[in-house]
Amino acid sequence: MFQSNFESSVENDRPEIEYQTASVASSRESVANVVIEEYNEEPVPAFDYVKEIVESPRSKATTYVKSLFPILGWIGHYPFTPSWVYSDFVAGVTVAIVLVPQSMSYAQLAGLSSEYGLYSSFVGVLIYAFFATSKDVSIGPVAVMSLEVGRLIARVQEKTDNAYAAPVIATMVALLCGSIALGLGLLRLGFIVELISLPAVLAFMTGSAFNIIVGQVPGLMGFGSYVNSKTATYKVVINTLKNLHRTKVDAAFGFVSLFILYAWKYTTSYLYKRYPKQKIYFYLQQLRSAIVIIFSTLISYLIIRHHKTEHSFSVNGNVPSGLKHVGVMETPPGLVGHIASELPAATIILVLEHISISKSFGRINDYKINPNQELIAIGVTNLIGTFFNAYPATGSFSRTALKAKCGVKTPFAGIFTGACVLLSIYCFTDAFYYIPKASLSAIIIHAVGDLLASHKITWNLWKIQPLDFAIFLIGVVITVFATIEDGIYFVVCASVAAVLWRLCKPNGTFLGRVRVVEVVDPIVAPADNQLEDDSNKKSDANVESRPVYRTHYRWVPLRTSPNSSTPVHCVYVNERVAVSPPPPGVIVFRPSEAFIYSNCSRQIDAVLDEVKRVTRPKHAKVEKTFNNPGQLNVKWLHKITRYQEPEEDNRPVLKIVHFDFSQVTFVDATAVQSLIDLKKSLDLHAGHDYEIHFSGIISPWIRRALIGGGFGRSVHDESDQEPKSADSSVEELEEDKPKYGDVERHTLDAGLGEDSSHLYALSGTNYPCFHFDIPSYTYLDE
Repeated sequence: MFQSNFESSVENDRPEIEYQTASVASSRESVANVVIEEYNEEPVPAFDYVKEIVESPRSKATTYVKSLFPILGWIGHYPFTPSWVYSDFVAGVTVAIVLVPQSMSYAQLAGLSSEYGLYSSFVGVLIYAFFATSKDVSIGPVAVMSLEVGRLIARVQEKTDNAYAAPVIATMVALLCGSIALGLGLLRLGFIVELISLPAVLAFMTGSAFNIIVGQVPGLMGFGSYVNSKTATYKVVINTLKNLHRTKVDAAFGFVSLFILYAWKYTTSYLYKRYPKQKIYFYLQQLRSAIVIIFSTLISYLIIRHHKTEHSFSVNGNVPSGLKHVGVMETPPGLVGHIASELPAATIILVLEHISISKSFGRINDYKINPNQELIAIGVTNLIGTFFNAYPATGSFSRTALKAKCGVKTPFAGIFTGACVLLSIYCFTDAFYYIPKASLSAIIIHAVGDLLASHKITWNLWKIQPLDFAIFLIGVVITVFATIEDGIYFVVCASVAAVLWRLCKPNGTFLGRVRVVEVVDPIVAPADNQLEDDSNKKSDANVESRPVYRTHYRWVPLRTSPNSSTPVHCVYVNERVAVSPPPPGVIVFRPSEAFIYSNCSRQIDAVLDEVKRVTRPKHAKVEKTFNNPGQLNVKWLHKITRYQEPEEDNRPVLKIVHFDFSQVTFVDATAVQSLIDLKKSLDLHAGHDYEIHFSGIISPWIRRALIGGGFGRSVHDESDQEPKSADSSVEELEEDKPKYGDVERHTLDAGLGEDSSHLYALSGTNYPCFHFDIPSYTYLDE
């Protein structure tokens, strides 16, 4: 039950229980006897949960069926105004221009002809638009999945002496992986994805990206047929070095293309940062792959147009025009048995990459995705793709980021992308013949370079949670020296083992008592004015040897009675007890267990939903989006729905989000990243006029992790990000001291010393957003 500043006395010889309650003000007032009536708790009925499930089956079934087609929820609101259609059209066409060369490159990575990459791209972006809950995600061939399909094809063909063709194996993988994803989505088992932590994702993405880069170097230099890129990464490096003398003219196309890609990227990025209003630099940066392919193809055409059969460098070859492979896929007997052992890793890659990308961009762009529906979307996409002999498709990070930056409004942009890809399949296949394979290798290397975890990400893992850093590092090493599958299995098993270890080996500590006060507007003495040893004290009585705290303090109960407006805790109380909310604009949330990768996502979503429910956004007029469409666009639907204009929003603005970590025993890198993502979402909702506070932190490792994630001080204080160098002037250092943030008044938890005459901070004064207990936040109402 809730804790309060009550004093009680119980008389055992009376049938009624009397409590003496005191006022919560700073000075105690009159005391009155209050008789509490009898309250007999009743146990919760055992079948309440089952009753809730089976109640109203027809309405639940109808809601379930409607949820399978999210397009029905927003297509009626689509305004078809020039701004929306133009935004979706530009985003769709821009993604298509990048997607066409990438899809052919990734098909080469999977060991397939270029047309199969185009088929996967066309089906992916087109079908996903009807089932998507994310407006940003772009479905299609991706590097890591293509690498896994290529490895799987090589293993199956090696075991069966090439009894099955590569396209048949790839399409069967799409069928099986799509069926598993669809089944998980229909059964609403999307929460299983939460069992894979952030270090696991970073490890297999980094290891896979390094594997892809190393495997494309032989093709970049023209001796790809002499090196088996499907073996372990370190063996590929060794064999590449042994065959350097076989370098051909392909290296000219490869290295020149790679140099132009990176030079173009950094030049246009610099120009766009310097001139952000000039959108031309942004589009030039994103179209670099297409432009490189066009010019390398043109040069190749001019060289070999008169002797297509004999030339000194490798080209893409014939690409059939149109959808030549449409039809029911082949299902050779025995093929499923050979693929079965490879399915877990392939399915994890397919599902994990898509869900992590969609959730990330959903939080960045202020909308909520449904993991179950996203599983259904990629499942249906890959199942329909089997009729086009497509290989597995999933969400692409680079194309999703491009689509978001282009200002896409709805998933309808995928229709434009699919139309452009289909146009290229019918109209440009003759030109695809002359594309140099070395240029495709350069595009692959350039595209997957961003998947490598940077040194900053690696260092942040160490600062936040060393165990996660160790899992990440070992996972990368295993991926490089063994296989991608072994790396995935290790990081997943290591993350699960770490959770089980913390459950089986909980930590505990013995606590004492301190008298706590809440210091309002504290002025903390500088560190160099701290008390000196008794042997170094000055003998002059006129000289003060103690720091002067120019502040005032008052006794304020940190958890008060339900009649006040301060935060209270409520686990389970009599339903007749009135529990008052926190002050307006203050959200208090207490996780009830370890805050780790398996549960942090759901809790962060709950906090964000509560913030949006009780506080108003920073803009009085909220921009219309596909997930918040507002008024229906069709006039006759207005009469059916009886649409009414919204009333004036009188909700308070967000001031503080407070996390009570008194029951949190552990946090990991995934949880801290979720808090960072929450901050980004709150920035979109409330601007920068709020703060994130924490209380009840006992473990120094939790404090370390939060500090490593940028918490503890004002999350919008730029001075915390980059400290000045040692040779900075005194004035600069004084100006760069951490500020307390945007809220005008602050509190500091302090305890009395042994002599009861001086106060000592219970937590570091350099991290004012860490508290011993939940502050009253009464100063926000003053």
